[in-house]
Amino acid sequence: MRYMVAYDLMETVRNTNQWLGASALSFASSPCFSALPNPALSWMAAWGEVTERTFQRMIVKPDWGIHTVTCEDGKDHLVEIDTVMEQPFGDLIHFRVAGRKQQPRRVLLVAPMSGHYATLLRSTVKSLMETCEVYITDWHNARDIPVSAGKFDVEDYTQYLVDFMRELGPDIHVVAVCQPVPLTLAATAYLAELDPKAQPSSLTLIGGPVDPDASPTDVTDFGHRVTMGQLEETMIQRVGFKYKGVGRKVYPGLLQLSSFMSMNMERHSKAFVDQISRATQGHTSDHDAHNRFYDEYLAVMDMPAEFYLSTVERIFKNSEIAKNEFTVNGHKIDFSKITDVAVKTVEGANDDISAPGQCIAALDLCTGLDDSKKASHLEPNAGHYGIFAGRSWRNNIRPLVIDFMNANSRTPPPAQRAAAE
Repeated sequence: MRYMVAYDLMETVRNTNQWLGASALSFASSPCFSALPNPALSWMAAWGEVTERTFQRMIVKPDWGIHTVTCEDGKDHLVEIDTVMEQPFGDLIHFRVAGRKQQPRRVLLVAPMSGHYATLLRSTVKSLMETCEVYITDWHNARDIPVSAGKFDVEDYTQYLVDFMRELGPDIHVVAVCQPVPLTLAATAYLAELDPKAQPSSLTLIGGPVDPDASPTDVTDFGHRVTMGQLEETMIQRVGFKYKGVGRKVYPGLLQLSSFMSMNMERHSKAFVDQISRATQGHTSDHDAHNRFYDEYLAVMDMPAEFYLSTVERIFKNSEIAKNEFTVNGHKIDFSKITDVAVKTVEGANDDISAPGQCIAALDLCTGLDDSKKASHLEPNAGHYGIFAGRSWRNNIRPLVIDFMNANSRTPPPAQRAAAE
């Protein structure tokens, strides 16, 4: 019960700050003060505006905000989001472009379940939609999942990926980003051995901890500095009475957000002070640079406790993926069984979350895969975010990934088909 009390206490603090911001904004913006302009009231209103928005966003799932896409015909086409598979802990969704012919490349983006929603990959989705049919794993907030839905750990996550790949068929190209990289590799090996006809055409792994010990960072080395008992005692709480998942053990998103922000508190503090200053001058908007970034950054989701704990223990502490000792539902995964799926790794030279060496370790695990089907890319001067959503992704990495898909597609792209005909 004390964990539930702690969860509700965090929610109470968040809700109180949101209320204080709304009250300050309402009071300082009252028409009764308009005849006597006062800089203090202007600052108070600005502080209230920024504070209310900040604490409100922490419990709001961001909208995808992808309404149209410009296609090769030069016209804007409407985008519809269809649910292909619906599961208790996450859905498989498809960004269907109305009025556009089926694209030759079908891409499954595997989004991380690491505290933020899949919308964190919004810009990645938009960049691929121009020439691809894009699907993505849309994970649910654990606080909204009833206890009756059962557990969800790394094995369940892997099984979800297996089911999604089976649903989409062998002509799919899989792109995994960050945290799910090792589990996506495991899901591919699982299919390679038990259902080879369902294997994807290619697998692109971007900045993930396949072997966290290959090049440790403060983030990946965290698992070695604490015991599992310490983690469970200090990080795990039960969902409070406000949500459908009441009683479910989770790693709260608000707790993780506080950890994220404490790592760069000075930078975040300056950003909010600057935003308040801009608000006093009327220079803020819903889509200014600050709000675009923090609306996504502050929107956090709870992770199932068993998923968080099993990730730390099995991926980071025990290095089960790196040692080829990972099991799913009692079946030992053998990465040497991957013989027909082209694998490419992408790393950022300045990645301080999953440093160079951690992701490329996947190629060494695929001992049964011919070298001609292996590829790797190290992006110079790129950090973690840049290799899948920033300028480095758009200008350098995305074209390489598209070329890799074309070269290893079970269905040739239009240009190759035309040449062959």
